[in-house]
Amino acid sequence: MNNGTPLEQARQAYRINLNRPLRPSAIDNQKLLQYFHPDYADNSRVALKVGVNRHDPCHPQLAALLQSDSPTIEAMLATATQIETEVLVIGSGGAGCSAALVAGENGANVLIATKLRVGDSNTVMAEGGIQASIEANDTPQAHFDETLKAGHYCSDKRLVEQMVLDGPEVIQWLIQQGMQFDRDEQGNLCTRRAGGTSANRVLYCRDYTGLEMMRVLRESVRQHHRITTCDYTPAVELLSNKEGHCSGALLYSIETQRYTAVKAKSVILASGGLGRMHLNGFPTSNHVGATGDGLVLAYRLGAQLQALDSFQYHPTGLAWPQTLAGTLITEGIRSTGAQLVNNSGERFIDELAPRDVVCAAIMRECEEGRGIRLESGRQGVWLDIPTLEKQQPGILAQQFPKFMALCNKADINPYQSPLLICPTLHYQNGGVVINQACETTIPGLYCAGEVSGGIHGKNRIMGNALLEIISFGRRAGAAAVARHSPDKSQLLLNHLQAFRREIKNSHGVSGIQGPLLFPHYASFSRKGA
Repeated sequence: MNNGTPLEQARQAYRINLNRPLRPSAIDNQKLLQYFHPDYADNSRVALKVGVNRHDPCHPQLAALLQSDSPTIEAMLATATQIETEVLVIGSGGAGCSAALVAGENGANVLIATKLRVGDSNTVMAEGGIQASIEANDTPQAHFDETLKAGHYCSDKRLVEQMVLDGPEVIQWLIQQGMQFDRDEQGNLCTRRAGGTSANRVLYCRDYTGLEMMRVLRESVRQHHRITTCDYTPAVELLSNKEGHCSGALLYSIETQRYTAVKAKSVILASGGLGRMHLNGFPTSNHVGATGDGLVLAYRLGAQLQALDSFQYHPTGLAWPQTLAGTLITEGIRSTGAQLVNNSGERFIDELAPRDVVCAAIMRECEEGRGIRLESGRQGVWLDIPTLEKQQPGILAQQFPKFMALCNKADINPYQSPLLICPTLHYQNGGVVINQACETTIPGLYCAGEVSGGIHGKNRIMGNALLEIISFGRRAGAAAVARHSPDKSQLLLNHLQAFRREIKNSHGVSGIQGPLLFPHYASFSRKGA
C-alpha cells in the first residue's frame, strides 16, 4: 500500500468545490471488486472440515468459530433450572421483537432471552431508513430486480419476492405500533434513494430510523401480557430431542452466573450478526454483542448455512478520531448529495453505486496512494460534508441530527472540515438457510434477521435490512405458533456429542471454544462455564 497524504497535510489542502467532476474509472465494477474488495482476497476463505456445510467456503475467522468446541457439558444441563414456554425467542432486536409480538398476538406465551437488554442491537444503530415501494413511480418489481442485481443474483428469489411484497404492509404495521416517519408539508411519507437503486424507496425518521423503530417495538414488547423478557441472558447452547429436532435452549445469566434450560415448542433465533469479530482487522459499526453466536449454535445443531464468505463493509465508517473508528455515517448523507473525495480533491466514484463497489473504490484510492493517512497507518478518504452544506444550506441540522451529535462528540466542525472515512465491517450477507416460513433445516428452529441468509445475496442495499427484520420477524412469529409438536419433548445435548466426535476425527480444526458471546475487550464474561 502506498503511503498516501498525512491527515493534517490533507486537511490544510482541502477546499470546498461546488463543481467537482467524477473521474472516469479505468476498470469496470466487477474488476474493481475482484482487485480491491476484502471478500475477493486470496486469503478470504477456507473450506469447512466439519458439520453439514463441510467443504463449503467460509471466512477463516468464522470457520474457526463454527468448528470450535463448546464449553457446555452435561452437568450444566442436569443442574440447570428448567422452565417451559411455547415460543422461545433468542435475541431482542427488530427481528426478535417483531417475532415475539406476532407470536403473542396469535395467543402464544413467549419468552425473549437477550444477551444485553431488550432492544440493545444493531437495529438501534440503523440510520438510513427502510425500503418499501410506496411511491407512484415505483413498483415491487423494481425493488425485486434491484435487490437481486445488487446481490449479484445470488439471493433466494422466493425470499426476496416475499420481502418486497411485504414492504407496504410492514410500514403500515410499524405506524400502527406508533413509529414516526418523516413527512412532507402535505403529510405524505418522505422517501429518498439508496445506492444501487433507481427510485426513491427509503422511508426514514431523520437519521435515526432504527432507533425510532426499536423504541416502539420495545414498548410494545414491554406492554404485552404474553411476553416475558430475560435481560443479560444469552443462549449458550440449543437443545434437541431424540429425533434431533430443536426443543429449547440452555441460557446463561451473566448477572447470577446460573443456567436455565428452557423447553419450547418452537425456538426463533434472531441473534444478529458478527461485526465484533472484526474480520480482516476491520473496525465495525456493530453493537458489542454482535459476535456470530447464533451461527455457531445453529450449526452445531445441524442447521444448514450459506454464503459464509460474503460480508458487507459499509463504505463510510468514521476513521478519525480513532477512538470512534468504525462508527457509521449514514448512506442517507450520500443520498442527499455528499461526495467522496481523495487526497487530490478528486471525486472518484458514484456515491450511490452499490455499497460493495463504493467500498472497493475507496480501498483502491488508498492502495494506489490517493488516500489520507493516519499515524497508525490506516487510511481513508474525505466525505465532503462542507460542500454539501454549501449547496443545500441547513440540510445537516434539518435532516441529520444524529450525525451532528457524532460530529460534536468527535470535535469536528462539519461546516468547515470534511470527515475522514474508511470501510467498516457492517453486515453478514449469509447465514442460516430458511424457507418462506423462516423454518431452518432443523424442525422446531426458526430464524429471522441478520442471522439468516439467502435474502441479500453477495451484497445488501440500504434499507433492506430493516425491511427484512420486520417482514421475516413477523412471519417467524406466526409460523412458530402454528407449528404442531409433541407436548412433551426431551432436552438433550446429543447433537453436541455428535459434533464433538466429528471435531475429534478431523485434522487441523480450531482448538478454541464457542460461542463467542462478547469480543475479548468487553467487560462481560461467561464465568460459570
